[in-house]
Amino acid sequence: MSIEDIKKKYRLKFDHHTHTIYSKVGPYFHGKGRIIDNARAAAKRGLDSLAITDHGPSDFYGIDLRKLPQMRRDIALALASFPKLKIYLGVEADIVDTENGLDVSPEDFGKFDFVNAGYHYVPKCHMIHNFLAFRFPWPKKLQEKLRRQNTARIVKALKSNDIKTLTHPGDKAFIDEHAVAKACEETGTLVEINARHKHPDVSDLQIYKQYDVKFVINSDAHRPRYVGRFAESLALAMEAGIDPERIVNIQKR
Repeated sequence: MSIEDIKKKYRLKFDHHTHTIYSKVGPYFHGKGRIIDNARAAAKRGLDSLAITDHGPSDFYGIDLRKLPQMRRDIALALASFPKLKIYLGVEADIVDTENGLDVSPEDFGKFDFVNAGYHYVPKCHMIHNFLAFRFPWPKKLQEKLRRQNTARIVKALKSNDIKTLTHPGDKAFIDEHAVAKACEETGTLVEINARHKHPDVSDLQIYKQYDVKFVINSDAHRPRYVGRFAESLALAMEAGIDPERIVNIQKR
């Protein structure tokens, strides 16, 4: 099925992984749009709901938790402009070496409508080794060691927290997809098919589909124009043999 045919036959109900200018480091904005810009794009594309999920506080461009009240005010303003759109304040927490395995503490969970989590290159998680090993030829023994460590971190985070979605699993670091899929199955965590990153790819998805997991397509938009992007990701899922009915935010038109 072509991308255009997919767009004609299916729609994306919601996009619950987008970034804004609240993801920043110093003067550099990691996300390029305001909350209202993402909301405008979501409304234009006919989405039912949108989530603002800027990076966790340990990331180089993570959110400042002190600005959450301002983010809530920005969401309220966006809701006034687009009353048919539901807008949630989430976060894309980083999977790191902390007691609960995330850079969002259990005490801070209540400040968000929900928490997504994914692996990123942050100082608290063997950043340099994973960055180099994932991009350049690297000794096989070290790759396997990192795979075990990364998998253990992800499984710990999934089992220690109420995580809605595991974002772009397998991107940025080697993991054991079977072990991660099993943990998502046991915890009821959605497996994200990410419209921005290369993983999970077809071979990854063919592993995840063997387990009793649900999938979600998210844009991971860092610019408003990418909010609601889904067709290429749905084509990838279908190539992997995943029934669209297993993707929670895909609906036939």
